[in-house]
Amino acid sequence: MLNIRYEKTTNPKPLPEKDNPLKFGTIFTDHMFAMNYEEGKGWFDPRVVPYQKISLEPSAMVFHYGQEMFEGLKAYKTDDGRTLLFRPNKNIERANRTNRRICIPEIDEEDFLQAIKAVVKMDEAWIPTKPGTSLYIRPFIIATDEFLGVRPSSTYLFMIILSPVGAYYPEGLNPVKIWIEDEYVRAVRGGIGEAKTGGNYVASLAAQMKAHEEGYSQVLWLDGVERKYIEEVGAMNIFFKINGTVVTPKLNGSILPGVTRDSVINLCKHWGLSVEERRISVDELLEAAKDGSLEEVWGTGTAAVISPVGHLRFEDTVLQIKDGGIGEISQKLYDTVTGIQLGRIEDPFGWTVEVQ
Repeated sequence: MLNIRYEKTTNPKPLPEKDNPLKFGTIFTDHMFAMNYEEGKGWFDPRVVPYQKISLEPSAMVFHYGQEMFEGLKAYKTDDGRTLLFRPNKNIERANRTNRRICIPEIDEEDFLQAIKAVVKMDEAWIPTKPGTSLYIRPFIIATDEFLGVRPSSTYLFMIILSPVGAYYPEGLNPVKIWIEDEYVRAVRGGIGEAKTGGNYVASLAAQMKAHEEGYSQVLWLDGVERKYIEEVGAMNIFFKINGTVVTPKLNGSILPGVTRDSVINLCKHWGLSVEERRISVDELLEAAKDGSLEEVWGTGTAAVISPVGHLRFEDTVLQIKDGGIGEISQKLYDTVTGIQLGRIEDPFGWTVEVQ
C-alpha cells in the first residue's frame, strides 16, 4: 500500500460554469498525482500535489526516443452522490502490458488503483454531472534519464492528471463520418500497435488531417501487411452488425485491446446476440453495404463511449449506413454502458468501483 503524501493547493481554480459546454481535454483540475522511479530503488515518493508545470532536462530520454505510455479512464458522479470508476482494473492491466512492451517498470495494480482513487477523491468536486459529461483520468509515465542513447531509461516519472470533459466528438451521439485509409499505415503485428503509447497516435496524424479536410471525423485503419483487413479507428475500436451478427476485428497484436470494446462484446453476448471476433476485409464490408446486410456500424472507446457511424468512405466510394442515423444496438449499448457508469441501472458484471 502506498504511503501517499498530500499537498493541497493554496490557489484553487474556479470550477467550470455548469451551463458552459465542456470541450474534451482542455480544462484541468487543481491537483495531480506523481511518483518517481529509480533503478535499484523502485517506485517511490507517491504524492498528490497542486497541478503544476514539470521541469525536465532537454536531454530527457522521453523527448528523443519516445519511451512513454499513457492510459485513459473516467470517473462519474451518481445521482445519489457516489463517485464511480468504470473497470479501472482493465486499464491498469493494459497499462502494465504497455509498460512491459516498451520496457517501463510495472506498477503494482493495487498501488495504481490507490493512486487513481487518491487524486480523484481530492478533486471530486470537479466531476461534472450534466448528461454526457464525466471526469477524464489520464495516467502516464515518461522516461527521465538525461542521456542521448538508445536504451531503456533507469528513471521515470508517473503522473495522473484529471480533466472534466464533455463529448469527445462534436457530434456527440450523432453518427460520425469515417474515412477508410488506404495510403498510410498505423501499425503492424509485432510492432507496438497494441500498446498505448504516443508513437501510435502521432503515426495517425497525417491521415487524420487528410480525413478532416474531406469532412470526416476519424480514420479507419487497414492492416499494415495486406492492406485489406479492417483494424481500428484512430481513437476507437470498430464494430459492424452484418446479417444480425455483431462482428469486430480480432485482436492480432496491432490493435489496441479497448476496455469499452471488451465491455460491448460482453454485453452483446449477455443479450444473446451472435458475436464474432475475426478478420473482416474492406471488400466484405463493401459487399455487405451493397447488398444491404450491413445493418449498423459503431465505434467504442473510453473517450467517445459509443460512437455511431453514419458514413464510411473508401477510395471514391461513400457508404451510408442504413438511413445514416443511430442504430438500435448502438443506442442500446450507449444507454446501458453509461447507465452502468452512472449507477442508474444494474451492473451484472461488477464493473464499477466506488471511490471512497
